[in-house]
Amino acid sequence: MYVFTEGEVTEPEFIEFVTTHGTRAQQGREVICSVENVNAPSKRRKPLPLVDEAIGKWTEVQRAAKKAKLDPESWNWPQVWCIFDRDRHEDIPTAFSRARKAKLHVAYSHPCFELWRLLHYQNYTSTFGGVCDSAAGRLKNQQGFAQTYGPTITSVSPEQAKRVMPGQLRGKYKKARQHAKQISAGHKGSDQNHWDPYTNVWSFVEDGLDVIDY
Repeated sequence: MYVFTEGEVTEPEFIEFVTTHGTRAQQGREVICSVENVNAPSKRRKPLPLVDEAIGKWTEVQRAAKKAKLDPESWNWPQVWCIFDRDRHEDIPTAFSRARKAKLHVAYSHPCFELWRLLHYQNYTSTFGGVCDSAAGRLKNQQGFAQTYGPTITSVSPEQAKRVMPGQLRGKYKKARQHAKQISAGHKGSDQNHWDPYTNVWSFVEDGLDVIDY
């Protein structure tokens, strides 16, 4: 499985936690997850160039899978995922359209990935107005969040809060998944700019990483 992430820190650390500590849906399956754009500059991490990079990788891995005579219907057929946010990016619908046409998988959060992290603590159904700082601030203020960085820590900076600590996730997946499905169910329109709030990161966890709990 190959992943292209908008974030340089949060999403890769989340993936590392899930692959290390997650409960597999099917024991015996080995899912190898590679974050492909670790060293990409910021301008290549926006949704549209991210999708374009992923399409190139998808072409490559499909060719290799066919050469290896893998079955496209089997569990070990490769996948390519893009993980990106609404933030204030332009061309979100275009990025989705290109990904859909190329048969890439997308994990999308509106306004940002911090919503998914927040749902591990509480349900949240109101709009953020597309402002990621609002979601990030609410996350930082959750009871016990600061202490996941150290027992005596009472507050964390925005940069520090990008780090994903195990205590923020462990034992909370099913609650976060339930909340995410509830708030996202009503967003079916063609313009993903208006899906506020929305996240389908749970689909990446289950359909991509083959994990059902952590």
